[in-house]
Amino acid sequence: MEVEFKENAFDRLETDAKFAAGFTAGVVSAYRKRLQMIRSAQDQRDFYNLKSLHFEKLKGNRSHQYAMRLNDQWRLIVELHGKGQDKVVYVLGIEDYH
Repeated sequence: MEVEFKENAFDRLETDAKFAAGFTAGVVSAYRKRLQMIRSAQDQRDFYNLKSLHFEKLKGNRSHQYAMRLNDQWRLIVELHGKGQDKVVYVLGIEDYH
């Protein structure tokens, strides 16, 4: 799947080894691993099949968004755009769930 970013900082967080955007090394490492996994996925079913991701559709006014686990505390928030295998994962942010 292809990935796009809401903010350039999320693109930089993936590609710049010295940039942490204020997150801990563990969160940055998990973020980079998630983006590799997203890029290698055929479609969103791959996300649901990996139970450790806790990939879930959000509710309420965020029902168009999804969350996947980075660690026990942090979640990667994304939107899926497009149809079928042409979907693009749009990275919105990293949020503290506690």
